[in-house]
Amino acid sequence: MPSFPPTFADRVVAQPLQAQFEAFLDEHRDALNGCLDGLTEEQARRSLVASGTTLLGLVKHATFVEKVWFDEAVTCRTRAEIGIPEVSDESFLLDDGDTIAGVRHAHREACEASRRATASLGLDDILRGHRRGPVPLRWVYLHMLRELAQHCGHADILREQLING
Repeated sequence: MPSFPPTFADRVVAQPLQAQFEAFLDEHRDALNGCLDGLTEEQARRSLVASGTTLLGLVKHATFVEKVWFDEAVTCRTRAEIGIPEVSDESFLLDDGDTIAGVRHAHREACEASRRATASLGLDDILRGHRRGPVPLRWVYLHMLRELAQHCGHADILREQLING
């Protein structure tokens, strides 16, 4: 899995807070997507933990999370309208047609849609479409950073098991 460049924080430290949030989000998005680099389809689908979590499933789930927080929460569209599962746990499940290329592409598209959805918003703007209730964009950014960081850690461990196991 790609690591963060040592100068990453230095490049954004003087930027406005929203730009810092967005830079850290993008760095984590890229890192999670990058966990699939160089893997075979079988490796990406292989479950090495009791939960059944797979690297491909983590990236597929990250796509779901992008759509929950930057489509559902921003636009107030339902999950059915967006075409995503009602329950988060289902977003990890792989279909026969899920491939590394397809899941990565969907993730990149979801991330780009997230950037577009928030381009005109400020950190204190309230997003009203999520089941949790109204939350400011800054909370969503923090939540997403926590979610992505957690899953990057999961991906590091799974990838290490695949490559070194």
